Amino acid sequence: MTRPATAADRFIELFLDMIAAERGAGANTRTAYERDLRDLSAFLKSTGCTVAAAQTSDLRAYLGRLASRGFKSTSVARRLSAIRQFYRFLYAEALRADDPSAAIEGPKRGRALPKVLSIAEVDRLLASARAGAIRPANSPAERLRALRLTALIEVLYATGLRVSELIALPASAARRDERMLIVRGKGGRERLVLLNEAAKAAMRDYRALLAEFGASAESKWLFPSFGESGHITRQHVARELKGLAAAAGLRADKVSPHVLRHAFASHLLQNGADLRSVQTLLGHADISTTQIYTHVLEERLKSVVRDLHPLAAEE
Repeated sequence: MTRPATAADRFIELFLDMIAAERGAGANTRTAYERDLRDLSAFLKSTGCTVAAAQTSDLRAYLGRLASRGFKSTSVARRLSAIRQFYRFLYAEALRADDPSAAIEGPKRGRALPKVLSIAEVDRLLASARAGAIRPANSPAERLRALRLTALIEVLYATGLRVSELIALPASAARRDERMLIVRGKGGRERLVLLNEAAKAAMRDYRALLAEFGASAESKWLFPSFGESGHITRQHVARELKGLAAAAGLRADKVSPHVLRHAFASHLLQNGADLRSVQTLLGHADISTTQIYTHVLEERLKSVVRDLHPLAAEE
């Protein structure tokens, strides 16, 4: 017998439907919000309260419990953001007469700077990938994997794509005359990204060998696999990239697909690109998200002055 849905269940489902329909939230975003809100609901239930009846003090108690469970301030702040959006929605829809989250201040937190590889470190990664693709001792299957990894890295660094966007690229992205790609990013927003010659050549070489295996005609994806999605996964890309980092003599924990996205943005700014252009290329809805990279450059400039200026040591 199916357990009847509680008021909390209904409220959460209504909120999830709203962010999907009105904000274009994807499955991963919906799952994250649902996990956070059901955790809140479970806590309130354990104290004899409900989502519908919760007061500000109840929500503060929940946030305090998160801190006692070892949650970092950034994670607590993210949960609070979900709670605020949820209760604003309930208030706007007249499902509650008030918003108990409105008076709660978030935990103070410093703005974390993204990890960024230097241009020289990215060059080492690319050189290691290219060397692996032409290693004479490789079997055909090993060469195919090496060419795929080279294409993944070249495209990531050339475009600044999110890894979720990269793995979902269509096979048509490797067309010989393709100079730009149309990418569907967060919230269903589309943008154009440029392909350089190295990325185009890497994709063509990989697809040519894939065709020899008879696999390219069977999939609509640029990077196909036998998994349920039909293309390789984010986890697979991350694992292969860490292996490549080790081969290139870099710390594996310093390298990830998102770090290459950061490198793409910071290297553009470092070489004179304007912030609005980088925002467009990254697909950021708000320029404040892109501005984090200016802080990275500020830190580098401080370090250059501190280490290289002849009077920096004199105080």
